[in-house]
Amino acid sequence: MRVSDAKELISVIINVLAESNPSRFSFLFRFYDELFLFLDLMLQNHFLSVSSASFSENFYGLKRVCSPAAGSPAPRLPVSLFLSRKSHWRSLLLLCVAPYLRVKLEAVLARQRDEEDFSIRLDQSRVQKMRRAVLVLFPFVGGAWRGAAFIQQLLYLFGATKTQNPLLWLAGVRLARLSGDDLKELELRSRREERLEGGR
Repeated sequence: MRVSDAKELISVIINVLAESNPSRFSFLFRFYDELFLFLDLMLQNHFLSVSSASFSENFYGLKRVCSPAAGSPAPRLPVSLFLSRKSHWRSLLLLCVAPYLRVKLEAVLARQRDEEDFSIRLDQSRVQKMRRAVLVLFPFVGGAWRGAAFIQQLLYLFGATKTQNPLLWLAGVRLARLSGDDLKELELRSRREERLEGGR
């Protein structure tokens, strides 16, 4: 299950609640993006902390591994199951906050585009010209990003790069399969946590 699927499901539930009882649940509809961001941050933080993988990656038996710095040799020892603090927070920002900001920017640009379509163009100020330039350039930036992601996936497929997409590269991580040792470590950790909870 992908997070985007869960977002659509939650959206339908909130729409039904808001329509059935607007006085009680309309705030959920108004602040849906922020509510989902909060839930997504909690979910992804949990999975990154417990299994060093995003919610989706966890179900495919994958983990995030810190990429070695450029020019440094690859480690000979098996990589740890846990991410560094820096990689953890970068991953969290790129998994949750970046998509949230993209959705908000697209909504603002859609409103601007609608206003632009129905407005009379007189002499434009510098700010209006900048807005217009952003409206024109944004689809090209989005296309360039998707093109870069596609090229990176091709390079990964042919072994020319270690990361599968630009977001993983920006987070400073790459994906790897969970090993038998990782699974044992996860099981030991869950038993330890159960013992601690049982002792309370």
